[in-house]
Amino acid sequence: MRLAHQPTGVLALTCLFALSSCGMPNAALPQESATTALNPDATLNALSGTRLSDATARSRVTAAGIPVVSSGNCSTRSVSTCTSLEQIYSGTIDGILTLKRASGCALNITGGTEVGHASGTYSHYNGYKLDTSLSTCINSYVTSNFTYIGLRGDGAPQYKSAAGNIYAKESSHWDILYY
Repeated sequence: MRLAHQPTGVLALTCLFALSSCGMPNAALPQESATTALNPDATLNALSGTRLSDATARSRVTAAGIPVVSSGNCSTRSVSTCTSLEQIYSGTIDGILTLKRASGCALNITGGTEVGHASGTYSHYNGYKLDTSLSTCINSYVTSNFTYIGLRGDGAPQYKSAAGNIYAKESSHWDILYY
């Protein structure tokens, strides 16, 4: 089982699904509560981390050399031409930082939690997805290191990382889903 470059929550989730504690004390594993028993998504959300403000998320990615760009030169979540990171999960930010470190590629975030993306549980607006610009470096890294899993409904080729994240190559960007 490959566990390198996974956020702690993903490691715990991987270990739970592998039916072992991976050497971690039980206290380190997510504990089911009445809340999670009634709402299974509460466990997934807890493993995705905490919600971040746009300023906090933007600070983390820009400190790592990942600019956040928008066609509207703005960060307002309710405007589709802006690129907002408001209410993004910390696990999503950890994922893009891991991608940058592992690939060595320059990345630009071009889509975040702003309106205008497809809806759904694991959507941009709900904090699980980011868009990045296409480049020869990142295109090669994703297609060489992740498993091709077929075409998405809209025809975008999809690749799955060992951590379970999904990279869909759209015509102008990578649409990345971090669980």
